[in-house]
Amino acid sequence: MKTIEQGSRRTYVTILLCFIVALIEGIDLQSAGIAAPGLAAAFQLSPSMMGAVFSTSILGLLPGALVGGWLADRYGRKRVLICAVILFGVFSIASALAWDLSSLLAVRFLTGLGLGAALPNLIALTSEAVDTRHRGTAVSLMYCGIPLGGALAAGFGMWTADIVDGWKLIFHVGGIAPLFIVPLLMLCLPESSAYQKRRQRSQEALPNSSWQQLFREGVAVPTLLLWLSYFFTLMVVYMLLNWLPSLLLGQGFSKTQASTVQILFNIGGATGSIVLGLLLDRWRPVALVALTYAGILGALAGLGLANGFVGLVVAGFTAGFFAIGGQLVLYALAPAFYPVDVRGTGIGAAVAIGRLGSISGPLVAGQMLAMGTGTIGVMLASTPGVVVAALAVFYLLGRRDQVQAPVPA
Repeated sequence: MKTIEQGSRRTYVTILLCFIVALIEGIDLQSAGIAAPGLAAAFQLSPSMMGAVFSTSILGLLPGALVGGWLADRYGRKRVLICAVILFGVFSIASALAWDLSSLLAVRFLTGLGLGAALPNLIALTSEAVDTRHRGTAVSLMYCGIPLGGALAAGFGMWTADIVDGWKLIFHVGGIAPLFIVPLLMLCLPESSAYQKRRQRSQEALPNSSWQQLFREGVAVPTLLLWLSYFFTLMVVYMLLNWLPSLLLGQGFSKTQASTVQILFNIGGATGSIVLGLLLDRWRPVALVALTYAGILGALAGLGLANGFVGLVVAGFTAGFFAIGGQLVLYALAPAFYPVDVRGTGIGAAVAIGRLGSISGPLVAGQMLAMGTGTIGVMLASTPGVVVAALAVFYLLGRRDQVQAPVPA
């Protein structure tokens, strides 16, 4: 398989187009959080009800990731990715047309389905476009598009803050952009070489037991450990993605200051995705994981205890760097533990389990705020999950020599 170093046009086109899709996905993932103040005012939503809106969006990500990865192993990564992009584009536009809370919850769930189905295919396409030595770099170059898209969304939210019904514009942008990129994906995005080679070796359909293959000897332990680490890491990431602006407003900071921190959180995430992805191909993974989760804990403490705006800016950037960057490390590690036949299924299942954490994070934060715990209480409640996620990854990496993971294609 060609590597980044070989300058393959196919490789560069794959990573570039997947980066663009990730950029658009980053806008859509954070659109509800950016539009939260306008949504709350338009539909008279309490903090706990806003938590339900956030979690419903994330709830769609779970079956989307699960089914999207599974379908990709049968019908191809490119075909499923294009369908997913169309799906989240259409229903992002529909989010701006919602007329009550029920309709809003429905369209956000359907948007989440498309977003969830897209990510496993983005990971599979980029990881299979290079050899195993450059997998961390390739996935990081793609994945940094998600936090950059979030930064664009935050900047757009700042620009439209004083516009009447300005919250609707972020949903329009998040819907038109993916539909605009679909023709380019159809014409220019190459299908995964590894997937095509596997199809050439075996023309019959994959066995119906592909889900069971995630628990066969040599794969079961990595599967369970990846699920545990994904769950708790994404719980923290999505709590911050959805609630950070509202938490900062509750601390007395202005909308402009809150938007600035949100932008820096995403810029930190993009920076962390690239830096940690490059280091993953060069450092010992255990050392990188230790640095990452220590950074997450330090950033959470900084966000909860910061009194001044400068300290808050530093904490926000650091939180994005390590929390979003840490998510990238997990995404880059996962493909190595699955053969190409079930790689989409394995990645999709891990992402889906992570979405359970994504759902619980905003819900727990909303309930805690409703009880009056404040920002410090929310950050403290996130700490045990970060520790559990770190221990799961440490154990996974420690067993890597004992567990005979399949050789990646």
